Formats: sequence, C-alpha cells, structure tokens
Amino acid sequence: MRVAIIGAGMSGLSCADGLTKAGHDITLFDKGRGPGGRMSTRRMETPLGQVSFDHGAQYFTARDPAFLKQVKAWESMGVATAWSMPAPDAWVGAPGMNAIIKAMAEQHDVRWGNQVERLENCAGTWSLKTRDQSFPDFDSVVLAIPAEQALPFLSLHDFTMAREAMLARSQPCWTAMFTFAAPLPGVPEIVRDHGNIGWAARNNAKPQRSGPEGWVVQARPEWSRAHVEDCADQVIPVLLQELAEALGADIPSPIASAAHRWRYAMSGGLRHGAMWNADIGLGLCADWLLGPRVECAWLSGQALAGKILGTVTATQNVAA
Repeated sequence: MRVAIIGAGMSGLSCADGLTKAGHDITLFDKGRGPGGRMSTRRMETPLGQVSFDHGAQYFTARDPAFLKQVKAWESMGVATAWSMPAPDAWVGAPGMNAIIKAMAEQHDVRWGNQVERLENCAGTWSLKTRDQSFPDFDSVVLAIPAEQALPFLSLHDFTMAREAMLARSQPCWTAMFTFAAPLPGVPEIVRDHGNIGWAARNNAKPQRSGPEGWVVQARPEWSRAHVEDCADQVIPVLLQELAEALGADIPSPIASAAHRWRYAMSGGLRHGAMWNADIGLGLCADWLLGPRVECAWLSGQALAGKILGTVTATQNVAA
C-alpha cells in the first residue's frame, strides 16, 4: 500500500516504522520545518554563544515492555539516555529531546514544511492538498496530529472518529526559556507545581547538555489557558518572576530570553489506543487516543500499524 501519514511526531513515525517493516510505501507530511514537534529542542543565540533548550516534553518514562525495548535501542544508538532526577525510569533525548525524532525521521520519506489543508477521497483513492501542491494516489491516510487539528478532516470523512476528537480537548502551555550569565547558586535543579509554574528545570542539568546556564519554565495549564492569547513579551517577565519566587532567590536579569506557546500541549487520553476505518482507509494515532505521555504516542502508532496490517493481511487472504 501507499500510505500518507499527516504528522511526523512520535506517533506518526512509530506507525511508519511498523508499516515500513511490512514493506509498505510510506510518506509523512509535517507542517514543521524539521523534526521535533512537542519533543523539540530550540536554539537561542546569546552573548555567551548558542544555548539549546528542551522547550517541549522535558523527559519521558518507559514502562511498557515493548517501548522499553525500543528505548534501549535508542540508547544503543546514542540518541537517548537515562535521567533519574525527575523519576527513576525517566529518559531524555541526547544531546536534545529532538534527537530521537530526528533519528526516527531519517529512516523515512518526510516532507517537512508541508501543511496539509485538504483531504479528498475519490473512488477509494486519497489525495492530499497543501497550499501549493497536490499529492495523489494514496491507498490510506493516517492522521497523527492533535485532536483539534484532526477534527476538520474527520468531520468530512468519518463522523465516529470526529466525535471522539471533539471529546479530546488539549491543554495549552506557555513555556519560557532564560539564559543567565552564571549558574544560579544554591537553588534546586527542578521545581514542580509552585504558584503558576507546573515545571521548571535547569536545562543544562540534564545528561549531555552543556553551555551557559539555561532554565526552562512551563506554566500550569490553567494559567496558560487564561493567557493563551498573550504575546511572548507579556509572558516572559511574569514567568521570570514566578521562577524567582519558586526558587526562593533573587535571580539576576537573564542575558537572553524567549517564550513559546504550545496550544496543544497535553490531552487526558481517551484510552482507545488507535482508530482505523478499513472501509475507507483512514486511521488515527496520537497520544490523545491513549494517554498524555511520549510512551503513549509511540504505543498508539504501533497499535494503528497493527490494525492496518491486520486488515491488509485479511484482504490478501480473501483475494488469495
């Protein structure tokens, strides 16, 4: 089969891995300029040089045996390493969170910078439309994107999936990044659930990180929702003050700062795993179908690949 996957994050690439191993022809489309998504690493120029920040997912855990096996494979490739500070079973990408996504994407045909705006199904064949191009002749399409982004497509092609997407509301998250001229003395490496901060951490305390003192501050979902339409210049001083209060210290002015608004940062999860309409060749995989963790995104992609391959095998058997 020729399968188009919209979204080259963890779930989309996991699904692509499973389908490619079975010999199918996979093309992924992603609106981003490069690998990362919510496991992105952002680089910032400062007077002390370039600083990198994990400004999306801060770490991930591995509890499912199949996922743990995959994480060990990433570790052997040098793109993942254990980080026990936040949890005994915590892992991070190395040297940045996006290293894992980058390594996965290198194994596939990913069309970066291609935002799919329309899906058309004519006589069982799918076509994808971006603003400037058309990509025809796909047997199946997989949506591996947040529920809010999947809903416009689903509402035209599968009402059952659309209804589920309507139930999955993502929570936003404002993330601020600060670089300081020197290490902040006598403060904890991690802060959780203090004031309006859900998480704050010294980014260069993670394994295989170096460079000037860099801090990532992620606001609570409630605060982020109330300020979701604010601009970065409004958010930065507020979260800097929140960081000072959380650390209980007078911190100096940062030498560089930035903020990023994640509109679709986290979903509660619907416990579906994945969804597949074999009649029209349309599938769904994403963390919001299972749970709000990197592991759940990978498992969702694997689950959908299994559903698709089961259908293909059954069809081939009937044909035979």
